[in-house]
Amino acid sequence: MKENGARPSRPPAKHAFVRSEIEVDDTELLVKVLGPNNQNLHSIEREIGVGAGVRGNRVLLQGSAEDVAKAERLIDQLLSLSKGGHALKEMDIVRGARILDQHPDLHLAQVLNEVVLVTSRRRLITPKSLNQRLYVETIRTHDLVFSIGPAGTGKTYLAMAAAVAALNEKSYKRIILARPAVEAGEKLGFLPGDLVEKVNPYLRPLYDALHDMMELERAQSLISQGIIEVAPLAFMRGRTLNDSFVILDEAQNATREQMKMFLTRLGYNSKAVVTGDITQIDLPGTLESGLVHAKRILANIEGISFIFFTEEDVVRHPLVQDIIRAYERNEPKEPPGQ
Repeated sequence: MKENGARPSRPPAKHAFVRSEIEVDDTELLVKVLGPNNQNLHSIEREIGVGAGVRGNRVLLQGSAEDVAKAERLIDQLLSLSKGGHALKEMDIVRGARILDQHPDLHLAQVLNEVVLVTSRRRLITPKSLNQRLYVETIRTHDLVFSIGPAGTGKTYLAMAAAVAALNEKSYKRIILARPAVEAGEKLGFLPGDLVEKVNPYLRPLYDALHDMMELERAQSLISQGIIEVAPLAFMRGRTLNDSFVILDEAQNATREQMKMFLTRLGYNSKAVVTGDITQIDLPGTLESGLVHAKRILANIEGISFIFFTEEDVVRHPLVQDIIRAYERNEPKEPPGQ
């Protein structure tokens, strides 16, 4: 790294305007980091607030001393990641910038190189934030994990990736994916077909995530053999789930009774992950969410872990974080009617 002009005798003031350049000997590596048409570099400009350009094998930066230092640190770590074989995407740049902004001394490799699952298409599923990394580690070390937070934070997706990895390693004999069949605006009774056909739309997101992690033919074969089961929460009643990795999705829509029923299904050598967003409860107003109730009464039991996600952990389009913040600012202090 070089600074243009005379080197000052002491570090520039935090908000002083500076120029800097990063010289990279490996041009091919630099191209990988900058992305097609330098789109990754443009993401760095937007996220950190610096001016950035490229001249030959040099990245040119300008802005406040603080922001330029952030950009230098990010680019240096991105070069190391790419050199280590990490295929960088534009969202990795956005997440990396935000992680380092909150944790300047962290190495991104500690987060982005933590592989949860290698899919059938050889795609790596990895945590995208510190909280996600903690979540993955907690799933590995606890038999009952609750993850609570907004949509898009990877609660269900990472749990399913961990379940598929555990099945591949033969740590468990079955994966069971369950969801409450609670309608959000459309009544079950108005939908065509029998009970199974009525609840299938509620289970579709689980199927979609599963098919993203393994070949369609293998997924269908495992489902037909009962090795993977996708079912409404009500179908869990009266069962004992041994040697199983069990995921309850959208648990904010389980009643207190359903949550107790689900949690007491766990048998020998089983693990359960319960996910939900307590700001999106679709239960009738007279019913308390089983997830809210469980959070209140189970938080201090040894062996049970709660992971809480925020909008900072959202791994969808960057606008989703802003949308969540806007809704949170405008949410009433209490639910209507209370």
